[in-house]
Amino acid sequence: MTERLYYQDCYLREFYARVIESDGNRVYLDRTAFYPTSGGQPFDLGSLGGVAVREVIDEEHRIAHVMESPVTGDVQGILDWPRRYDHMQQHTGQHLLSAVLEELFKIRTVSFHLGAEVSTIDVDAPSMAPEQLERVEDRCAEVIAEARPVQITFEDASAILELRKASERIGTLRIVTIDKLDRSACGGTHVRTTAEIGLVLTGKSEKIRGITRLEFVCGNRALQRARSDNRLVASIGRALSVPPEQTPELLAGLIEKNKALEKIGQRLATELARREGKELYLAAEPGPDGIRRLIQRGPVDDAMRARAQAFIAGEKAVFLATCDQPPSLLLAASADSGIHAGDRIKAAVAAVHGRGGGNAQLGQGSVPDAAALASAEALLR
Repeated sequence: MTERLYYQDCYLREFYARVIESDGNRVYLDRTAFYPTSGGQPFDLGSLGGVAVREVIDEEHRIAHVMESPVTGDVQGILDWPRRYDHMQQHTGQHLLSAVLEELFKIRTVSFHLGAEVSTIDVDAPSMAPEQLERVEDRCAEVIAEARPVQITFEDASAILELRKASERIGTLRIVTIDKLDRSACGGTHVRTTAEIGLVLTGKSEKIRGITRLEFVCGNRALQRARSDNRLVASIGRALSVPPEQTPELLAGLIEKNKALEKIGQRLATELARREGKELYLAAEPGPDGIRRLIQRGPVDDAMRARAQAFIAGEKAVFLATCDQPPSLLLAASADSGIHAGDRIKAAVAAVHGRGGGNAQLGQGSVPDAAALASAEALLR
């Protein structure tokens, strides 16, 4: 059994231990301050005997340290302290955030994940309004400013009352308490007071299977996020030559203007394609059967469809378009050509395991790859 030093002292950065078992690069110690992945919190990094620790795994009664190379004997363990302290800030911040959500809105936390850049909690609510999140952030800031003690105790499960989330475990439980606010059974690492959380800053929220996933950052991460956001807003303001506070209104106007220009551009492209279709029809020579045929390559888009329809507006005309990415075809045929475009397309693409169809004048289809495209085109020529 591995003695878990972090249970008693989350601030322990260095320690000495003995290797009691090893399996290649997988090492077991008699005691460790390295936290293994558990409860939504990632593992610690650092070194043992000067060798880098790559992963720490919880095997219930013992902890495995996956090393860069094997180590033996008595070793000194040194934690990557910035990483550990960041995890302590995020994890304690999660306890605070979850407690405040229950305090203000009776919203229960379902799960927690501490990520490399942002952390998330899944909460038992269909959605979270921006006004609610602002109230939560304000309340968290109040508790942080009060520097409330965060205590770790070990208590008998049968005698424990008033846990935020009931525990099914028996025997002795490790309880993390935020003074006068929260009591939770937790094996993670935590700061000593709420002041060390620094700041709780929420991010985007999204609905997932009837619950809400909420992003958040705490402490140094929150500072870095605020600094990055400020720089981004300032750079946008400089690019638009307006003060940062005026950028939302200006951007909204530019977006609407861009939408209007896109519509104009699409209309002009369609008009041009129709003109091209008519000109192409006049330039095409009738075949022995009196039908004018044309093959074009390019995206099967609105412009191509407009060009095809303009081409077959003339007498006895067939227009075929092929596109490499994605592999697809379009076939248009005039009413007097004797060709049913939809049926021809459907048969050609079905022969190469594709899909398609349409009406008498216009058909479209898609095929799996370039070889299938070439075969389908040959069938439609």
